Amino acid sequence: MPEFVDLHVHSTCSDGTYSPSELVQYAAQKGLKAFALTDHDTTDGIPEAVEEGRHLGVRVIPGIELSTNYWGKDIHIVGLGIDIGDYHFQNELKRFQNSRDIRNLKMITKLQEAGIGISYDSMKAAFSDAVWTRAHFARYLLEHKYVRSMPEAFDRYLGDYAPCFVPREKVTPFQAIHLIHQGKGAAVLAHPLLYHLSDANLEKLVTELKHAGLDALEAIYSTNRWVDETNMTHLAKRHCLKISGGSDFHGSNKPDIDLGTGKGNLKIPLELLENMLNIKL
Repeated sequence: MPEFVDLHVHSTCSDGTYSPSELVQYAAQKGLKAFALTDHDTTDGIPEAVEEGRHLGVRVIPGIELSTNYWGKDIHIVGLGIDIGDYHFQNELKRFQNSRDIRNLKMITKLQEAGIGISYDSMKAAFSDAVWTRAHFARYLLEHKYVRSMPEAFDRYLGDYAPCFVPREKVTPFQAIHLIHQGKGAAVLAHPLLYHLSDANLEKLVTELKHAGLDALEAIYSTNRWVDETNMTHLAKRHCLKISGGSDFHGSNKPDIDLGTGKGNLKIPLELLENMLNIKL
């Protein structure tokens, strides 16, 4: 009987709504052999998830999703199989987190200028233990009735071309790849079609990232159609990259995407993980 995994999952340590332990419990319920906890710019939830996984027989792959800026766009690099105890990795990770903090402060200022009653202290009170992402700002706007839905928050305020968007500063995908390799992990270009690049520019981006050491491309993804998955698989093969796949599960912050199955038809074979990290589960 085939076994399946999910290599792109978020917890409450970033912008998901399941705690690390709850994710493991849900993965066990769904019959997943393994999943990668890939919170944004933090590995804080991994020890809890790994411990719960030992009890329930679910393998938790230590991971991370690093948000970077290139060509004025948010480009995300997922790291899989990271040694989270590596001192140099954690020390360098603090620089990435500082970059996010600077961006968040600038975004708060822009939201204030747009007439939103928001401050660093009010965000801290609402999301004290998480690494903030735009989803946290969207949740804040929704809960304080400035918008009627999370998508509206992105459309009006937080999306890449919306008035309160602030790109990350001085963090490139090349630095992210280097950091992931420093942590002994495999670097994956996450959801390449979400950047809305032309075919030529996506090819150029992948070429440059491969030159910098990119290991894999997330060809299997919740919003990909069959033709998208085929095209991304071919793109990966042209550049001698491995194939990765993930749902990008966030719990109720992305209610139409489920763990392991995405929008219903997602299937990520265990063999992809074993091939990626050269392990046997």
